[in-house]
Amino acid sequence: MSVLRSVFYTLLNLPIKLLVRSKIICDKSSNEEQNNSATCFQHSSQPVFYVVRHQSASDLLTLQQVCKKQNLPDPLEKITINGEKFDRTLCLAKPSSILSWRKRSKTNAIAQGLAILEQHQQDKNLKAQLIPVNMTWGRTPTKEKNKAGVGTLLADQASPNFLRKFFIVLFLGRRSLVRFSQAVSFRFMADKYGVSESTAKKLLRVARFHFYRQTVSVTGRRLMHRQQMFTALLANPAVKRVIEDEANSKNISIEKARKQALAIMDEIAGDYRENMILVGERILGWLWKRLYRDIKVHNSDTLRQLAQEGHEIIYVPCHRSHMDYLLLTYTIFHQGLVTPRIAAGINLNFWPAGPIFRKAGAFFIRRSFGGNRLYSTIFREYLGLLFERGYSVKYYAEGGRSRTGKILPPKTGMFAMTIQSMLRGINRPLSIVPVYLGYEHVMEVATYHAELSGGKKKKESIFGVIKALRNLRNYGNGYINFGEPININHFLNEQVPDWKAAIDPIDPQKPTWLTPTVNVLANKVMTSVNQSAALSGVSLVALILLASKHKALTKTELITQLDFFLNLQRQAPYSALLTVPDINGAQMLTEVITLNKVTVEQDEHGEIISLSDKDALEMSYYRNNILHTYVLPSLVCNILNRVDKINEQSLINHVQTLMALMQKDLFLWQQADDITKQTKQILSILFEEGIVKQTNTDFWSLTDARSAKTTTRLMSLVIDETLQRFAILTSLVDAKAPLTRSELEKSAVIIAKRLSVINHINSPEFTDKKAQTLLINAMKDSGFIRNDEQGKLVKSDSFPELFSLVNSLVNIEVLQSINLH
Repeated sequence: MSVLRSVFYTLLNLPIKLLVRSKIICDKSSNEEQNNSATCFQHSSQPVFYVVRHQSASDLLTLQQVCKKQNLPDPLEKITINGEKFDRTLCLAKPSSILSWRKRSKTNAIAQGLAILEQHQQDKNLKAQLIPVNMTWGRTPTKEKNKAGVGTLLADQASPNFLRKFFIVLFLGRRSLVRFSQAVSFRFMADKYGVSESTAKKLLRVARFHFYRQTVSVTGRRLMHRQQMFTALLANPAVKRVIEDEANSKNISIEKARKQALAIMDEIAGDYRENMILVGERILGWLWKRLYRDIKVHNSDTLRQLAQEGHEIIYVPCHRSHMDYLLLTYTIFHQGLVTPRIAAGINLNFWPAGPIFRKAGAFFIRRSFGGNRLYSTIFREYLGLLFERGYSVKYYAEGGRSRTGKILPPKTGMFAMTIQSMLRGINRPLSIVPVYLGYEHVMEVATYHAELSGGKKKKESIFGVIKALRNLRNYGNGYINFGEPININHFLNEQVPDWKAAIDPIDPQKPTWLTPTVNVLANKVMTSVNQSAALSGVSLVALILLASKHKALTKTELITQLDFFLNLQRQAPYSALLTVPDINGAQMLTEVITLNKVTVEQDEHGEIISLSDKDALEMSYYRNNILHTYVLPSLVCNILNRVDKINEQSLINHVQTLMALMQKDLFLWQQADDITKQTKQILSILFEEGIVKQTNTDFWSLTDARSAKTTTRLMSLVIDETLQRFAILTSLVDAKAPLTRSELEKSAVIIAKRLSVINHINSPEFTDKKAQTLLINAMKDSGFIRNDEQGKLVKSDSFPELFSLVNSLVNIEVLQSINLH
């Protein structure tokens, strides 16, 4: 570094320290994310270089600050390789000249890159790393037909001149984002592509495109104003045709129909403003610190990788609470990505929340389209326009918040419109990212149970928001797990190989394969959401205490069970994407007690942890969040507890039969081979723990140790309520078939209500008619019941086997209460 430049950097360093605060994003491998490393990269004895977009003093000094925080080498220092000195940072472009007619000179990045490659040719042990670092100042997107002004001045531009950079640092310095990408190996480049100027050019060309993609993922695509969207929609052939049809069918003028269309567009369309996002980020940052102990985010690198590859991302989370809208958007922002356009229920369009949400990117959707062709066409074309423009989108497939804690069957309308948008010939890949949202406290749980008990749903209003804010307290942890992306292009190639034949950029029609394909996609997404579940202290304590006879255990027993449940998922996880807390049972219980979710009583023998009737009702919600993750081990333990010994294959067959019946209700992902593998894993763990034993003839049974039955008893009861519901249905079919579906549903609900009183089952979904319907459908789909010639439900040939299996796994007291003979 020259003396003059050194003095300049020294003078500039102080204002940079005062004006710049950087959010740091590190692209890590999944292992590094699991390890939660404090720094972006592990220290290496090999030389480390950086490549940045601009040869800008403010960029380089900001990078120096960030590298110091991350314990990384100083980007402004020289590095010596085999006696030759190199600048540690390669800059792709010099600043533009303030004089518009002067051409921008080139940097020495290509020559420097070639020189480093040549060093690798001379020294075979040299393995220098090149770390791409992208610095983004603010999140200001470029706009359609933008006029000169502050937005133009601050929007990201290739190598801004020093005057413009002064204002960028002044106004956006505290909103800068520094993203470290995975390091590139010079050794790999030299060995694969050879040492030449073309290799150096290739490396830097890839870096330029890499930075472009990253910048777009942060600021978003070019912003289209609301009025411009209306103009585009009115020019859309499908909208023009439906306006004409509306005018003809209602005998009104085209102009009046057009005004109705504009009113619908005004009701639907968002009005995205970057300033609202920034204000919201500040407020929510304060709110989350007050509400949550921690927000735990998993698999977020998936999002950045998709954006880097040019994918348009469609976020599809489960829906637990109104907090979902805010928490997920806030998290996406803090992952260094542009916030999505959000499909929100029209019930949230009340003052002042509606205008605020709209400016934060929300667009509103009615609960039902009610056969309104004008509305449905405009909404579909608006969604298609968002996809066409390349904006990320977020929608909730369940159609509303889950009142029971279980994922609801998806509404397929948004999925259908997503695929129909593909039929316009969108030339970029679309990927759905399933998102699991979990909480240790959901503020609406009490109102959910009131609604399930017959209470009227309260309309959202500003008064409800104020009441909720007044009741703010410690909500424990929040969990956001991003699932495995589903590339819609690849999905359609697998499901409908010739789907591209239906592409029509002007006016795509609804192909015959659309509905069945959408149903498969919707089920796949919801199953993937459940695959990405997060275990929490509250949900695990709820799962265990609600399985106990009197919803109470000694503190020692509860801690032992928590450790057993945790250990099982660590060694034989429900899925690879499941997250398990890195704490033991005692630590977990301590955290739950601080949330006031359980009652703690002391006697002369120690502490007893229990649930009151009110707490049991609330905790059933959190139990249902993770119930699906313990179905398989619960069935294995249940069967082992009910028989003296059982052949391994018979055990696997029983588990496969029952899990197939529960698959649609609980959105289980495992197929027959997965169930076989996981059952063997569970048996192996139980064997290592001394809980089960195996004979030479492959029969399994519990050991004689007293702890064997004690340890597995609660695990076996986790799925007991679902088995009781099957016992009700199979008993009704056995005693009363043939009967109509409605008769079976009605009788099942009556008996379920009776059982819930007798056995103190305080779980709303146990008596829910829709829940019974799902199980009836599962029994029919699996061939255990069928329709006779009159359309009534009757037993099939395989029914006795299911009837016997279910009866063998349910307590005799329950069967006696169901007795219909």
